[in-house]
Amino acid sequence: MTFPPLREELRGLAPYGAPQLSLEQAPVQLNTNENPYGPSEACVADIAAAAAEAARGLNRYPDREHVALREGLADYLSRDVADGQDPITPEQVWAANGSNEVMLQLLQAFGGPGRTVVSFAPTYSMYPEYARDTHSRFVAGRRAEDFTLDVDAALELVRTERPSLVLLPSPNNPTGTALEPEVVGVLCEALGDDGLLVVDEAYGEFRRTGTPSAIELLPSYPNLVVTRTMSKAFAGAGLRLGYLAADPRICDAIRVVRLPYHLSAVSQAVALAALRHHEELLGKVDELRHERDETVAWLRGRGLDVADSDANFALFGTFPDRHAVWQRLLDQGVLVREVGPEGWLRVSIGTPEEMTAFREALDAVLDESGSK
Repeated sequence: MTFPPLREELRGLAPYGAPQLSLEQAPVQLNTNENPYGPSEACVADIAAAAAEAARGLNRYPDREHVALREGLADYLSRDVADGQDPITPEQVWAANGSNEVMLQLLQAFGGPGRTVVSFAPTYSMYPEYARDTHSRFVAGRRAEDFTLDVDAALELVRTERPSLVLLPSPNNPTGTALEPEVVGVLCEALGDDGLLVVDEAYGEFRRTGTPSAIELLPSYPNLVVTRTMSKAFAGAGLRLGYLAADPRICDAIRVVRLPYHLSAVSQAVALAALRHHEELLGKVDELRHERDETVAWLRGRGLDVADSDANFALFGTFPDRHAVWQRLLDQGVLVREVGPEGWLRVSIGTPEEMTAFREALDAVLDESGSK
C-alpha cells in the first residue's frame, strides 16, 4: 500500500479552494464573494472587547449549546418571518464553524451509507464533497438553460432517487439564481417524512426586493432547513460562523453528531458582538445590490451573457477559452473566479473603484481579442 494509507477514493484529489494570491499579485480580488466593506472602528472595538472578555475564561470549556448565540441568531432571523408568523425560537437554531460545518453536520446526521443526497447542477462545488466525506451517494440533476430549477424534472428525480437530503442554494452559487417560493413547498411535500430539503441562503441578504426567504415557510414544512452564514453580507468571512433554522427535532438530531464544544468561546463572543452591530455590517448591502445590477447591465451591454443574480456576484460568459480571459484579467491585477459551466466566469461585487478596475480590465481583454 502507498503511504500514507489514505482512503482509496481520496487518492489523487486536490483540496477545495479558490486561488489565494497576495494583494501585490492581484490588487483587485473579486473571486471569493467577500463583502468588500470591513467593520467600523466602533464595531472592531466591541469585537475586541468581547474576545478579551472570553479570553479571561479560556481555561474553561465554552457553552457547548451556545445558548446566548442561538438567542441572538433567532432574534436576527425573525426579521424574515412573514407577517402574523411566530418569531424564530432559539430551539430552532443551530450554529457551527461556517455554513460548511453546518452542512457537513446535516449529512453526518441524515446522510451516510445507503442514503442519497441530491442537488441540481451547476451548484455549489462542495456539495458532492460533503456527500463523499460522509459516504453518502450524490446525485446531480440539471438546471434549465437559464439556471432556474425545472420543477417537473426536480420532482421526477426526487421521486426516483428518494433522497434523504436535497441541497438547494438560493441564491444559487455560482449562478446567483433565486428559487421560486413554490418550488420549496412542492419539494418538501414530495420528500415527506423521508427526506429534508436544505435551502442554502448563504447569499440570502443580497436577494432582490420582493424575493422572499424560505424562512417564511418553516412553520408549514417540518422537513425544511434554511442555512445562513455571517461570511457574506455580515462581512464576517474571517469569523467562520454559519447557522441554520429548522424544526427543533432537527437541531436535536445534529447535537448527536457534533464534536464536543465545537464552537469556541471566542467564536461565540465575537459572533454575538457582530450581531449587536448587524445594522452597520449590513449597511452596505443596498450599495452592493446596486453595484451588482449595474455590473450585470454593463456586462450585457458588452454583448455578454449574464445570469440573473440575487447574490453579490455575477456569472458571465461565454468564452471559447475562459482560462485565457481569466489570466488576462489577472495580468492586469484583477482576480475573478473560474467556476461553473465551461466558458463562464464569476465576478464578486466589490467597491465602485474595484468594479471600475474590473470593467477597464475586461474592456481591454475584449477589445484585444475582438470578442463581443
